Amino acid sequence: MTPGGILLLDKPTGLSSNAALQRVRRRYGGAKAGHTGSLDPLASGMLPICIGEATKLAGLLLSERKCYRFDLTLGERRATGDAEGEVVETGPVPALNESQVQEVLRRRLGPQQQVPPMYSALKQGGQPLYKLARQGITVERAARAIEIEVLQLLALRPPVLELRVNCSKGTYVRVLAEDLARDLGSCGFVSLLRREYVEPFAERAMVTLAELESAEALPELIPADAAIPQLPAARLDAAASSALQHGQPVTSPVGSAGLVRLYDATGSFFGLGEVDAAGRLRPKRLFVTICSA
Repeated sequence: MTPGGILLLDKPTGLSSNAALQRVRRRYGGAKAGHTGSLDPLASGMLPICIGEATKLAGLLLSERKCYRFDLTLGERRATGDAEGEVVETGPVPALNESQVQEVLRRRLGPQQQVPPMYSALKQGGQPLYKLARQGITVERAARAIEIEVLQLLALRPPVLELRVNCSKGTYVRVLAEDLARDLGSCGFVSLLRREYVEPFAERAMVTLAELESAEALPELIPADAAIPQLPAARLDAAASSALQHGQPVTSPVGSAGLVRLYDATGSFFGLGEVDAAGRLRPKRLFVTICSA
C-alpha cells in the first residue's frame, strides 16, 4: 500500500489540475489521491496533492491561505478574465506612477466581498458556471467574503503590472485583477498567474511533473500531519489510542474544544479527533495506514 502523505506539485501551464492529478496517481501506482484547490490550465505553481490516507485532510488544506504572483495587463478585458478569453472591452492605458498604483493597492486590502466569475467551477443548479458561460448564459452569483492580506507591486511596466497577493480561500485573482484595472482607470486581464505557495507550505520545495516522472525513485512525501500544524496535538497512551481506534471516546489531554491531531504512544500520527465541551475526545478521521510524524 502506498504510504500516506502530501506531494507539492509544481503544476505546469497548459494542464488542468485534474489532468496533473491523474499523472501523479499513475506514478504512484493508481493510489487514492486528491488535490487541494484547483489551478486553471493557464496557471502554474503549487498544487498540494494528498496521497493515500492523507486525502482525509484535504478539506482542511482547502481552507488555507494562498500566495499568488500575477501579471495584470491593462487596456483589454477578456471574457474569461485571463489570456485565454476573447476581448470583450478595450480602454485607454493611463500614465501611471508607482505612488498612484500603491494607493490603489492599499485600498484593496482587508476583508471584503467578491462576486465569483462566470468562468469558474462553482455550480448552480448542478451545472458548473463555466459551462453556462460558454453557452452565453449569465446568472446571478452571491458575493462571498474574502480577505486580501498583502498586495505588492513587484514591477510597473505599462501596460503590465507585476503583482503578488496573499489572500484567503475563495479569492479569484482574475476578479481582483479586473477590479484593480477599473480602480486604475482602465480595464484589464490576468496575463500570467503562478501560485507561489499554499499555507502551511511557504518554505517547502515543489516537485515538477518532469522530475516526478523521470526519477527512478519516488520523492519522499511530506508527512500528513505537517499540513495541520495549527491544530493542537493530543498525545495518547496505548490504552487511549486503542479505545479511539475502536470508536470509543476518551478523556482529552488537550484543554480546549475542537479538532486535534492524534498521536499514539510511539509518537505516530494516526488521524484527527474532536474534543467536546465536556473534555471528551472522540475520533473524527482515523488513518488506516499510520503516517509517521
